[in-house]
Amino acid sequence: MNSSVSPTSSVDLREVAIADVVGRVERALGVRLDGDAVVLKRRSVGAPSDRGTWVRIERRPCERVGTQGWGIECAAGLQGVAMPAWYAGLAWRERDGDAMWRADEIGLLPAAPLRKGGPLVADPLLTDSWWETMNQSLDALAGTGTSRIATPDTVEATQDHVLEVLGSAFHIDFDANISEWTAAHADLNWANVTGPAECFLFDWEDWGLAPRGLDSATLWCSALAVPALADRVLKEREGDLTSRGGMIIRLFALAKILAQPDESDPLLAPALRAAGLLLESVRRGA
Repeated sequence: MNSSVSPTSSVDLREVAIADVVGRVERALGVRLDGDAVVLKRRSVGAPSDRGTWVRIERRPCERVGTQGWGIECAAGLQGVAMPAWYAGLAWRERDGDAMWRADEIGLLPAAPLRKGGPLVADPLLTDSWWETMNQSLDALAGTGTSRIATPDTVEATQDHVLEVLGSAFHIDFDANISEWTAAHADLNWANVTGPAECFLFDWEDWGLAPRGLDSATLWCSALAVPALADRVLKEREGDLTSRGGMIIRLFALAKILAQPDESDPLLAPALRAAGLLLESVRRGA
């Protein structure tokens, strides 16, 4: 493939030209993408098509693909979860590199993502029906049986991974074993959900089994700069987040902020406060 993308494993798609990749996807799917409405992320590119659909293109190092396949088409069979329809997909390996490309054509979202860049710092004023749909979706997902393993940040969710992430930020002098594992989206931050009226969850490539409450904890943690929103997540997802396992998975989410703190991050100060309270609680019950 004649491409300006580097053959190295790590590539930021916001910084490279991928016109040839886009052309290949357009020919394979029989669509034309709107170049004026492209959404660029570190490892994915998305745009609306002339068929009234959305096309998402992702590049992933081969060692991060694993043996279970990518999750968007597998998620198409989930029941009771508010998500866009999946229509078609294709994948290929770079001839001169160590990465794979994946493109998926899915339904257009009914509303915009709640966050398009940076942390969420303003209350999105979510409706009661939004919360109802979110709760129904997460509960239905958690009740789904699957052999897939979730890959948050493209890393398999295992007990060892939980301990590694926790240890990057905290002294683990308590029992951090996870006893409940359920199906999870595994990347459910405010950039991957629509609102404020209609709730749709999207970007399903990493879903699979994970510690119970992973999605709820991720939403809660990424809402900490808006205290009322974080409190609402905690209230709505109390069953996931207030048990011992729920507190540990909240610490897991917080560790990703606190392991390499950024003083300019509006999540840092509330994350430090929340971690202190949670650590006190889990150590008391150790």
